[in-house]
Amino acid sequence: MAAQRSSAPSAAPALPVLGGKKSSYRERVADALRAALIAGELRAGEVYSAPTLAARFGVSATPVREAMLDLAKEGLVDTVPNKGFRVTAVSERQLDEYTHIRSLIEVPTVVELATTADPVSLEALRPAAREIVTAAAAGDLIAYVEADIRFHLGLLALAGNAHLVEVVGELRKRSRLYGLHALVAADRLRDSAEEHLELLDALLARDERAVREVMTRHLGHVRGLWAAPGAGQGTVPGAASGAARAARVSRA
Repeated sequence: MAAQRSSAPSAAPALPVLGGKKSSYRERVADALRAALIAGELRAGEVYSAPTLAARFGVSATPVREAMLDLAKEGLVDTVPNKGFRVTAVSERQLDEYTHIRSLIEVPTVVELATTADPVSLEALRPAAREIVTAAAAGDLIAYVEADIRFHLGLLALAGNAHLVEVVGELRKRSRLYGLHALVAADRLRDSAEEHLELLDALLARDERAVREVMTRHLGHVRGLWAAPGAGQGTVPGAASGAARAARVSRA
């Protein structure tokens, strides 16, 4: 799916639901727009009007405008009077800092889960891990990011520290994964997606060393090819159809 500018509207997939969670329509729109921003479908510095985004994603303008105001409060976009919303830029240094903080939090927390997490709770995350692989195979970056967020925050929640999950969630919102497009083009995204299943297997095997290795490797991707600024501004091969995503919204 190509990142669309407000000056040149064109057809694009409708907003998907974030993992079918129970939330308001406005929240679902905000979740999907946030995922589109993280995946690089909405580009830094570009101005997007609510009506243009609504037409692009197959929803009405009001929830889009409200959702974008929510994103503005989070510092992810700036309001541009009489025009819409400009996606805020993230610097190289900021990406480095976000990833460093995440590694300090996530790696030891997940390693500890290898000895403390309930196997049933870990296994309950497998459907989300499989959704990540399915989205990667389809080149559906918004669905990929949504499932990835759900998996990782769900995994961290098993540590029983709600504030930790909130902090990592905020860091993930501010990250950018522009390099996902390049991974799709190179047919390498599925390999990275399958690391989630590898991580689950290592956790269930109570293999702390393997868990640490997978988590370290996985987070390294965030600041490596995944976050490459400016990558992949073209159409994503194999992106999910607008009809499929519209159906996901209507079923919510």
